[in-house]
Formats: sequence, C-alpha cells, structure tokens
Amino acid sequence: MILGSMPPRKKIPIDSPEISLTRRMAGLCVHALTAAGAAAGLMALVAAFEQQFSAMFFWLGAALLIDGIDGTFARLAEVKETAPEYEGAVLDLIVDYLTYVIVPVIAIWRSGFLGGELSLGLGLLIIVCSSFYFADRRMKMDDHFFRGFPALWNVVALYFFVFHWPEWLNAGLIIVLCILMFLPVPFVHPVRVKFLRPLTLAVTLLWLVCATLAVTQGLKADMLVKVGLGVSALYFIGLSVWRFRHR
Repeated sequence: MILGSMPPRKKIPIDSPEISLTRRMAGLCVHALTAAGAAAGLMALVAAFEQQFSAMFFWLGAALLIDGIDGTFARLAEVKETAPEYEGAVLDLIVDYLTYVIVPVIAIWRSGFLGGELSLGLGLLIIVCSSFYFADRRMKMDDHFFRGFPALWNVVALYFFVFHWPEWLNAGLIIVLCILMFLPVPFVHPVRVKFLRPLTLAVTLLWLVCATLAVTQGLKADMLVKVGLGVSALYFIGLSVWRFRHR
C-alpha cells in the first residue's frame, strides 16, 4: 500500500480495553519525563537568582538532555494513544519557554553584563518577542529548518558568560536576534535537517563537549574550548546562510 494512501490511525478511547495498563503507564511516564524538564528549569532559575551560574547551566543542560530524548520515548510509547489527554507538544513548549527564555533572561540580568535598566528593558524585549515566536505556527520550514531565530537564549547566555563581550555588543546581538525571530530567515535544526546531517551531528557533538567543559571549568573556559564553541557557531551560521541563499 502506498504510504500516502494509508487510512488515518484509529483513535482509541482512554478507557479502551485495547490499551493495557503497562502501555498506559508508559505513556504517562513519558509525559512525566518531559515535565521533569520544568523541574530542572526551576533549579536553574533558583541558581540564576543566587548567581550560581555554573550550577544554572548544569540544570539547563539537564533540561536540554530531557528535551533531546523525550520525543523518541514519546514515539515508542505512542503517547497520542496511550495518554492522549495530555498534549505533549504543548507541554514541551511550556518547558522550553522556561528553560530557553525565562532562565537565560534572569541570568543575563543577574550577571551584570548589561546595565540595570538596559538589562531589564532588553529582558522584556526577549520575553515578548519569544512569546510571539513560540506561538508562531510557521516556526518550522518544510525541510526542518527553523523559520527565524529559534529563541535559543540559553545558548546566547552561555556565549555571553564564556566570551565576556563588551556591553554594547551583547545589547546589539540581543536586538538583532529579536528582530530575526520575525523574519523568514532559516536557522538549522541540529538533528532533524537532512542536508549534511552527519557533519551537523558531529559539530553538534563538538558543541556539547565544549559547552560541558566550559561549565565544568566554572565558565572560565580555556582557549581550546572557546575555539570549539566559536567554530561550531560559525558552522551553524554558515549552514543557515547557505539555506537562505538557496531557498
């Protein structure tokens, strides 16, 4: 049978005898795993307020790990059938907004990288623009590139802490990225984009290793780690520029 002509999957009621207790519990456990990202986000938020920024990035890393694996478990557990009363995509967005937006904004404010009033103003800009982005139905392109800057403020904050750029550069970068959230500019998804996927996955692994080393070094990264973070950033930017020029 041709895939495109397959009939839609039958929706099974929650209390259907076709769903075993084991499958039901598996689906709920996957949703609980996703929700655990919010708990990691809260721990990161507390650490940010207390200016324990290495601990904050540790908890953000834990949330990022959960975000990276819960989708696979959701498909294996068939959560749309086994736990359909909870919308996994909405739950995921709630957790992501906390860990990708709220916590980094607090960290940038508490870090002192920007002046008090400037930090607050730019934080409000990030919060509002990111709210629109998370609600944008056009967030993903057909080839799995993001449409506009995907509100990865946790990554931006990490670069602020590692590289210690001047205030004007930090502020300018925030403004530019907020504008890019509303423009049809592609940003590569590090896992789902098929073009150059093996190389992209390798660069993603490089970034993860360097980011982990930066956190373990108390955000006082050595030159090799900085080079790794810089090279990986240039690769992702370059691939996104290539996609923009060949749209």
